[in-house]
Amino acid sequence: MAGPSFIIGIIGNVISILVFASLIKTFTRVVKKKSTENFKGSPYITTLLCTSLWTFYGILNPDGLLITTVNGAGALLQLSYVILYLMYAPKEKKIKSMKLAALLNIGFLGSVIAVTLLALHGNLRLTFVGILCACLTIGMYASPLAVMRIVIKTESVKYMPFLLSFFLFLNASIWGTYSLLVKDLYIGVPQVIGFVLGTAQLILYAMYKNKSPSEESDEDLQKEEERSAHLVKEVIEMKGRKEDGDDQITSKNRALRKGSSLPKPPVIRQSSIGKVLRTLSMGPYEQQHWVWFQDEENDHNRDLEGGKKSGSQI
Repeated sequence: MAGPSFIIGIIGNVISILVFASLIKTFTRVVKKKSTENFKGSPYITTLLCTSLWTFYGILNPDGLLITTVNGAGALLQLSYVILYLMYAPKEKKIKSMKLAALLNIGFLGSVIAVTLLALHGNLRLTFVGILCACLTIGMYASPLAVMRIVIKTESVKYMPFLLSFFLFLNASIWGTYSLLVKDLYIGVPQVIGFVLGTAQLILYAMYKNKSPSEESDEDLQKEEERSAHLVKEVIEMKGRKEDGDDQITSKNRALRKGSSLPKPPVIRQSSIGKVLRTLSMGPYEQQHWVWFQDEENDHNRDLEGGKKSGSQI
C-alpha cells in the first residue's frame, strides 16, 4: 500500500505539470502568429535549467522517483517551449537566446553533471546538486517580490492573476509537505519560502482586489490631449500675427494667459509604471508571471486598437 508521502508526491506531480503546461496556450498563439511578439526567451531557458537539474537530483536520489518524473516532464515541456521560441523569434533575439541556452543548458548543466559524476562520490554528489537546485528554486520563488511591489504601488491586482498565484501557492504547500514526510532539506527549504511568499500574494490579492483605482478612460485622455494641442496651436497663431501698437501687446498678453492656463500633461497611467517596474525587476520566476502580464497587455492593446478603428469609422 502506498504511503502518505507517495500520495502527496503524486498530487504534487499533477499540480506541477499543470503549472508547466499552462504555457501551451501561449505557444499555440506563437505558432499561429509565427511570432514571439514581446516575449523574452530567458525565462524558458532558465526554467529548463532548473527542471533539468532537479531531474538529475532525482536520478541521484534513491527515493527520488517522483522528483524525477515531475521535473523530467517539466524539462521536456520547457525544451519544447525553447525550441518553438527559437523558431519564431526575430533574428537578434534568436541569436541572444541561442547563446544563453548554450551557456546554461549545455555548458553549465554539462559541467555540473561532469563534476558530480567524475569528481564527487557518495552522499557528496547529492549534497552538491541539492544545494544548486535549492538556490535556483529560492531565486524562482523570490521573484514575486517584484510583482508584490507593483500591487502595493498601484493598488491593483491586474498583473497578479489569482489562479496562477493560488496554484503556485498550492504547489509549494504540497511539495513542502512532501519534503517533511521524506525529510529532504533541499526540497523543503525552497518550498517553505514559496509557501510564505504565496501566502503573502493571496493576502495582497484579498486586500486590493476591490481597491483597484479607476483609470481615466482612453477617450477622456485623447480629448484632453486634443484640447491641449488646440490651445497650443492658438498660442502659436496669436504669436505669429503682425499687429501694431496696442493690438500687438494685447495679443502677446492673451497668448501668455492662454499658455499659463494650458492643462497639465496627462498623468502617466499606472499600466506604464507597472511596465517599467516589471522590466527592471525580471527574475527567473517570470517564466509564469511575465507571460500572464504580456497576455493581459497584448489583449488590452488589441482591444484599444479595435476601439480606435471602430471609432474612426463612425
